[in-house]
Amino acid sequence: MDDPSGLVIDFVNTYDVEERTDAIPSPAALTAWLGRRGLIGPEDAADERDLATAVELREALREALRHNHDRPGGRHGDDDHDPGLSRPFAALPLRVALTPGGPVLEPVATGVPGGLAEIVSAVMSARSEGMWPRLKVCTESTCQWAFVDSSKNRSRSWCSMKVCGNRTKTRAYRARRQMEPGSRHL
Repeated sequence: MDDPSGLVIDFVNTYDVEERTDAIPSPAALTAWLGRRGLIGPEDAADERDLATAVELREALREALRHNHDRPGGRHGDDDHDPGLSRPFAALPLRVALTPGGPVLEPVATGVPGGLAEIVSAVMSARSEGMWPRLKVCTESTCQWAFVDSSKNRSRSWCSMKVCGNRTKTRAYRARRQMEPGSRHL
């Protein structure tokens, strides 16, 4: 897996909170998405149960990435437990395989469940590479776009300072102005 963090980000971003659009609204769309990324073979096809598993995994990952803002300095430690991930991870088991390059996690299942398990494997790779705390979702409630926090101190909050950061700061400024004594907006 070349870029496990990128795969996790791409998967979480299959649902655009702001536009309310879903790149995987159907089993056929899930099949196509996984196929384009080489996570399933051409003969594999998703069903409704696979779609439900994918959506549950995606939203559990979004919630986990939201919590990466809550950890001091964006770092994880002994309290690094994401209970929301337990259920979708359990549905997509992995096993350790010994390869010439070292041990890797690989899906137990094949087909679409195996493709979704590859995303779980990507999460575990991002964690082992130390990238997990840098994976976040935008704190702008109307956005929630997943991104990699490349800031030195891991303090980035928004996917884009120009768009979401500006929205948040403008709202806060307006709220402060309305609360000022003598404001005509009271």
